[in-house]
Amino acid sequence: MSNVTRILESIQQGDPKAAEELLPLVYEELRRLAAAKMGSQAAGHTLQPTALVHEAWLRLAGPDAKFEGRTHFFASAAEAMRHILVDHARRKAAKRHGGGQQRVEFNEAGLAAPTNDDQILAVNDALDKLSLENKLGADLVKLRYFGGLTLAEAAQALGVSARTADNYWAHAKAWLIREMGKKAKG
Repeated sequence: MSNVTRILESIQQGDPKAAEELLPLVYEELRRLAAAKMGSQAAGHTLQPTALVHEAWLRLAGPDAKFEGRTHFFASAAEAMRHILVDHARRKAAKRHGGGQQRVEFNEAGLAAPTNDDQILAVNDALDKLSLENKLGADLVKLRYFGGLTLAEAAQALGVSARTADNYWAHAKAWLIREMGKKAKG
């Protein structure tokens, strides 16, 4: 059992000091996830990786925090970072006049990293729709796109084989490309 798993169990048992022990153990990994996500943002982005990690930590370390282990914790962290980036993008879009959608390009290797707030919002809306049809596929995209996980890491986090994850990734990617194409035309 890793130290992270042991501390997560202590948190669930109500140990008030366990959260203080957890942060130093997971901080670098959370910082790596945030840096990977923020590295694809447009220059001059007002949210920095350290701020993203700290905001995610505040959301994760609340009094109702319950994690089934290390994998669940990092999946939750990726989801928290996604929500933070989406909330940040929505706040910025609301300030702009119009805040209209714009075409989102995808590269052949997979989903292109978002370069602006409008793209983050468009992908988030499409992911919400995908989640209604294919929750596992949507979760896989969230872990890869917003969490910066590799396909193997995302498969492990979701508890599926790499082959299954690859199939879900291909389907979800095709679905998102089709959905984003509809938005760009509409």
